[in-house]
Amino acid sequence: MTEQTLAQRLASFAAGTTYDDLPRDVVESVKMRVLDILGIAVAAAPLDTGRASRRWAEEQGGVEAASAVGVERRLPANLAAFVNGVLAHSLDYDDTHLPSVLHPSAAVIPAALAAAERAGADGRQLIRAIAVGLETCVRLGMAGYDEEAKNSTFFEHGQHATSICGAMGGAVAAAVIDGDEEAVRNSLGVAASMASGIIEANRTGGTVKRIHCGWAAHAAISAADLVRHGLTGPPTVLEGRFGFFQAWLHGRFNLAAVTEGLGSDWAVPGIFFKPYPANHFTHAGVDAASALRARGIGPDDIESLTLGVPAPNLRTIGEPIEVKRTPQTGYMAQFSGPYAVAVGLLGGGGLGASLEDYTDELAQDPVRRAVMAKVDVVADEGCTEIFPRQFPAVLTARLNDGSEVREEVLTTRGGPERPLSFDELATKFRENAQRALCPEQVDGLAQACHQLDRHTDLSDVLGPLTAVDKS
Repeated sequence: MTEQTLAQRLASFAAGTTYDDLPRDVVESVKMRVLDILGIAVAAAPLDTGRASRRWAEEQGGVEAASAVGVERRLPANLAAFVNGVLAHSLDYDDTHLPSVLHPSAAVIPAALAAAERAGADGRQLIRAIAVGLETCVRLGMAGYDEEAKNSTFFEHGQHATSICGAMGGAVAAAVIDGDEEAVRNSLGVAASMASGIIEANRTGGTVKRIHCGWAAHAAISAADLVRHGLTGPPTVLEGRFGFFQAWLHGRFNLAAVTEGLGSDWAVPGIFFKPYPANHFTHAGVDAASALRARGIGPDDIESLTLGVPAPNLRTIGEPIEVKRTPQTGYMAQFSGPYAVAVGLLGGGGLGASLEDYTDELAQDPVRRAVMAKVDVVADEGCTEIFPRQFPAVLTARLNDGSEVREEVLTTRGGPERPLSFDELATKFRENAQRALCPEQVDGLAQACHQLDRHTDLSDVLGPLTAVDKS
């Protein structure tokens, strides 16, 4: 018997896994992630980028098949997935897998939702599709994790692993809704030629990164649809001489990360939820500054601050330092280590920081700018050792009296070591969803996600989101 290619193994896993095969913690994790993503998407609906994405999608025309947040009529499935994916990633509030450092749910869940609604699938079929899609996405991301360098090879090449691997995981999720093993394998083969994303906007600005998960979800649905109409992909699309791993990782990949424990050891429950709406590298900085604040230390007591972070994070949240100390927009502030310190010292929402802390006005607020001017961001050896299985930070404050105070945050809130409780995640969801939904709709959506496995008509879940307040 000929040995299976890697795409065939993934397709066999996805197509052969039923809802009843899923461990209970995987099912519950998926339901919580749907709740999280939909809340984020609702909160992001009024953004300029959300408006632009909706307008572009509505201009395309096509068969009305699936619901998109803020679009009153249904859109073609790939365009609904695009809109929802853009919104899911626009606030940098979506979950993160470590150590691959990618955000799997914002691409996979919109693709699965659109494919499932169009096909008339029920909640159990949706949960199964999301689970296998997330697992595929994470494992492909881990194939590009360099254990020796302790960093993602995708990231080192300037590539956005989230959208690249998200397109692949989303294609699996879309294909298993109404396709067989061969359809899944071909969908991987086609989606690989559509996967894309570069991350320079993290460093110097621009809003293009916000569309990455939407485009990945769009590619996922499009790939599965093209396969349904007869297009095929190469069976060796992943490991082949001119395949996915050669193109993105220059041929250096970890095969075992994809195959070991596939179907038995699930990564899905260990994906980190985000408590704060900012780049995950900044979260420990918020926590460390909040700890200073809890000691009674305020900005007027501080002469200077040094934020120590893992060396690979420095480029994203500490360089160029003059840009990171003076973000022009709330979006740029989400990628600023100095701003994270200002949030911890001055801000705070239901979980310690909220969307209200990341506005264009506050990014340029003189009080916060004064705090940011005191912050240096440096590579810390201890943090680098821990990264990327955690995103730690060490904050040292030199006070006006000459003394120093040090706060270490070595584990990441929202991960397995410091998980968010269901009530904390519900707080996050409500803070997000109530920005555009009335209390009854917020409660209804929360209940629908909690009982997702009992739903027979997903339009009942998604329909109310089409009329959210977009102002």
